[in-house]
Amino acid sequence: MLDKWEEKAREGKSFDIFCDVGHMALNTLMKCTFGRGDTGLGHRDSSYYLAVSDLTLLMQQRLVSFQYHNDFIYWLTPHGRRFLRACQVAHDHTDQVIRERKAALQDEKVRKKIQNRRHLDFLDILLGARDEDDIKLSDADLRAEVDTFMFEGHDTTTSGISWFLYCMALYPEHQHRCREEVREILGDQDFFQWDDLGKMTYLTMCIKESFRLYPPVP
Repeated sequence: MLDKWEEKAREGKSFDIFCDVGHMALNTLMKCTFGRGDTGLGHRDSSYYLAVSDLTLLMQQRLVSFQYHNDFIYWLTPHGRRFLRACQVAHDHTDQVIRERKAALQDEKVRKKIQNRRHLDFLDILLGARDEDDIKLSDADLRAEVDTFMFEGHDTTTSGISWFLYCMALYPEHQHRCREEVREILGDQDFFQWDDLGKMTYLTMCIKESFRLYPPVP
């Protein structure tokens, strides 16, 4: 994403960052949820990305349209039918990933490899979860949890990052101070460590202030 922005910046033209941030957020969520980043599913032209983007937009439209609050009316409208089609695309993908992961876990070598990971992805945690009666989550429950994590996480993360970058562009003096703080903490490292996040006090304050001014969730 940053490489693409550098190319666009050299052209000296303005561009909309929201879609690029959304693509990055969805791809990151794919890796956290399914352990599958850079699969192409987060790309703008993929059916899954288009379905998730469509669902986000349609849910927002439904919230502000009083007549769409009634399910019977909504499902009869073009927007309602479009919502159902997008849901089907997203559900089909999630169901496929769940089936593939369950099948893979039947292999003892694969199961041990997953269990020995330092960090499990969201789906692996759900597949290993049991209630007080030692009953696993059903496929429908798994899909509901994954879809909620994907849809809600994608939209709010994209909005929050986009507004934060807007604030940084609006106040370059704060942007400069945040950059210097990050450079000082990073030093000669190529990647941040978990403990480094707690040291970014000024950056954290700027992020929280942007959320106060422009909350990603109403």
